[in-house]
Amino acid sequence: MAKAPVLTPRADDFPRWYQDLITKAELADNGPVRGTMVIRPYGYGLWERMQQDMDARIKETGTQNAYFPLLIPQSYLSREADHVEGFAPELAVVTHGGGKELEEPAVVRPTSEMIINASFSKWVQSYRDLPLLINQWGNVVRWELRPRLFLRTTEFLWQEGHTAHATYEEARDFAARIQHQVYADFMRNTLAMDVVLGRKTAKERFAGAINTLTLEGMMGDGKALQLGTSHELGQNFAKAFNTRFLSKEGEQELVWQTSWGSTTRMIGALVMMHGDDDGLRVPPRLAAVQAVVLAVKGDDTVLAKVREMGDRLKAVGVRVQVDDRTDLPFGRRVVDWELKGVPVRIEVGPRDLEDGTAMLARRIPGSKEPVAIDSLAGLLPAVLEDDQALLLRQSRERRESRTAEVSTVEEAVEAAASGGWARIPWAALGAEGEAELAEHAVTVRCLVAEDGSVPESEDAPGNVAVVARAY
Repeated sequence: MAKAPVLTPRADDFPRWYQDLITKAELADNGPVRGTMVIRPYGYGLWERMQQDMDARIKETGTQNAYFPLLIPQSYLSREADHVEGFAPELAVVTHGGGKELEEPAVVRPTSEMIINASFSKWVQSYRDLPLLINQWGNVVRWELRPRLFLRTTEFLWQEGHTAHATYEEARDFAARIQHQVYADFMRNTLAMDVVLGRKTAKERFAGAINTLTLEGMMGDGKALQLGTSHELGQNFAKAFNTRFLSKEGEQELVWQTSWGSTTRMIGALVMMHGDDDGLRVPPRLAAVQAVVLAVKGDDTVLAKVREMGDRLKAVGVRVQVDDRTDLPFGRRVVDWELKGVPVRIEVGPRDLEDGTAMLARRIPGSKEPVAIDSLAGLLPAVLEDDQALLLRQSRERRESRTAEVSTVEEAVEAAASGGWARIPWAALGAEGEAELAEHAVTVRCLVAEDGSVPESEDAPGNVAVVARAY
């Protein structure tokens, strides 16, 4: 009799498969307030690795970390009309504190443009104070009507960068630098996600921005997921908070600004882009545990050997965990590690030791073969890099094979409905066609140039719209 699947097969019910995997891989649970989540240690471990990697990249740009309050005076939000209109439906407002009604309600931050700009207006006096480059790791609250773990939750974790510059060109270039050198490099080289870089249309850009740059990934079901954004804010917030500086010429001028962010949504993307019917597949460069050495039985000789193997692998830089829990069935432990997506399992039993071999199970390609124990330390680093490259290649091949070149709105809707993306000339689509797509729950994810680069403007000749259904 065939073994019952641990997870709902993706082909049968992709949303159910996603929820099953989040739960059974012990990534997160639903919180007690609707739309909130409890991130479990294994899921938070993924976020910690993401934080560490991205934080280093952010700091390489000269940006420094700071922290700003969770509560924002409600009056701050009314200073920038487009911004408050964009976030109004999602706001959580505190009206009472300390047993009394507050003189002014406080908003739980949905983003921090307002509270950070209040500080920028104090800190910036002269051109010598610029550029001012600040990043914050924290949480935000946006009241979600249709929550889904990691993808849309009322509270989520993120980083948000905020910068002030002397000129439009400096701000524009810094926003692009974040998109390319921080986000795209991290997503491709650490998360093994082949993302598309582009610019949002006027309809889709961030509330209060003059331009939004985005990174879009195709999930396993063909839908798109926005994975990070970088915004040119122009001088909109500088005007609202009167953030001015004395230029080299002795003139009082408004600063030019950017903001940019990425969130725990990337964990959801990791599941949906790389997961399969057996569970997660974690990119080796991201994995907190790259290899687990499993003792098949509780034989003293086996236990001593797996611990020694763990030490040898750690010595060559592999992140290893030894699983010597032989009081638990071996099959159950294998299923658990498969669900968690650890890139490599090394299984060792008494017979293996007699032969001087171990069973090497590679989670990403799904292969399994005996390997000489003495060769593992030299072999494993290259195996992990090969499997990292395989995930990225599979991500790219999925997107390319499921993206159609179309020329009409009808063809674009059909491509999205069949589980893929479409590319259509922006000149043939335009704002009118974008509105027509929305009637079919299809959106323009971004605009790209003919050569796939990020266009300089929404109306640049040859722009192509990438359209899809999205999370």
